[in-house]
Formats: sequence, C-alpha cells, structure tokens
Amino acid sequence: MALSLADRIGIGDHELVSIVGAGGKSTILFLLGRELAIPTGRVILTTTTKMAADQITEPTCWSDDPTEVESMLEPGRPLFVVTGEVPGKATGPTAEATDRLFLETAADHLIVEADGARSMSIKAPADHEPVITDLSTTVVVVVGIDAIGRPISKVAFRPDLVAKIAGVGEHDSLTTANAADVLLAPNGGLKNIPETARVVMALTKVTPETEESATELAAILNAHPRVDRVVTLAGRPVEQ
Repeated sequence: MALSLADRIGIGDHELVSIVGAGGKSTILFLLGRELAIPTGRVILTTTTKMAADQITEPTCWSDDPTEVESMLEPGRPLFVVTGEVPGKATGPTAEATDRLFLETAADHLIVEADGARSMSIKAPADHEPVITDLSTTVVVVVGIDAIGRPISKVAFRPDLVAKIAGVGEHDSLTTANAADVLLAPNGGLKNIPETARVVMALTKVTPETEESATELAAILNAHPRVDRVVTLAGRPVEQ
C-alpha cells in the first residue's frame, strides 16, 4: 500500500506546516488537508498571503478569531480560514494570528500556504516573502521539476532574483545545480524558516521524462544538513 503524502513528509500528530516555493503549493495544501482529516482529524487550512478564491472548495470560516474557528471545526473535514478578498483572490490571517489558531484551537493540524508564485515552477523570494509563522514545525519547500532545462525567464517567478542567486543570466537555461543553489540559499528556498522547523523539499510535476533530473536534484538536496527529506510528486507540467 502506497504511503500518503503526509506520511512521506513525516507529519506528526500535531503540527503547523507552512508551504513555500513554486510549482504546486496549493495542490499540496489541499491534499495534505484531506489526508490528515481522515477519518476524524481536525484540520485548518489557510494562507498568510493570497490564493485564487476559486481553488477553495472546503467549508470556509471568514474570521481568524480562535473561538469562531473552533466553533466551525469538524472532525474529518478541513476548514479553510479566510479573512478577506481582493479581485479573484482570497486573503488569510497574519502570521501572528495563524500562530494563535495553532495555540488556541483544538486543531490537530494547521496547513498554511505561505508564499505566492503566480503558477510558475521556481521562485526566489522578495524582501517581504515568504510569510512563515514562528510556530511552524515543518516547512515544505516546493519546486516544479519541469523548470529544469528551460530559460529562467520562462519558468521563474521573480526571474531576476532566481538568476542572481544561481549566478547566471535570466535567459539562461536552469540546470539542476542552479535549482539546488536557489532552493538551498538562505535568501532563497530556506529564507525565513524557523530554526526549530523541519525542512522538506517537494519536487513536483515529475514525469518519466524528468525523472532523471528529479533524482539528480534530490541527491543534491538530501546531502544538505538543513534538509530532513525530499519527496517527489508525479504530475503533468504546466504549459507556459
């Protein structure tokens, strides 16, 4: 029997998981939420940035007040916490308010999308990113393996920052070594991660054609002392 993604990541009985990077954060957020809710888990989903409003299909609480959220928590069904809307996007609580939800509700797990990437496959964060909560116990850093071998300008969110960290030009093709440099940089994939949090790298959009690149990148990432483990997720690359 195949392990669930939650088991592969190694999520414990009570965790606050923040998801950053690019290439499938929302997919991982909702998959983890549904897995961890079965059969009787109490799970809160939210974002400390913005996400597409039409992605949210779970029951929604329009408040980050712990008492209100607690009253809507149901075993076996994830609850999405939203605090506002902008055109086409839902906004969530601050990092501090998210930490309060973890401390002051009966949620077994709180899963947070803590970064934005506009559907690109790799990113480097700007000064205000990512918005990771202080109480995060696990941080999942996501990258789409379909970025390898393609021009950085075509696959990256904030391509200038990605190229700068990698030490190449924006129009150069991204190599596995370049991707590793970005993911492992203190001002890249590891930015703002609490020292006490586990770091899990998630390589998404892995296909038979990209499996070799994924294996090569995973080997580099696994050798880094800050990385607890690397997981891969199969999927079709996005046409860009």
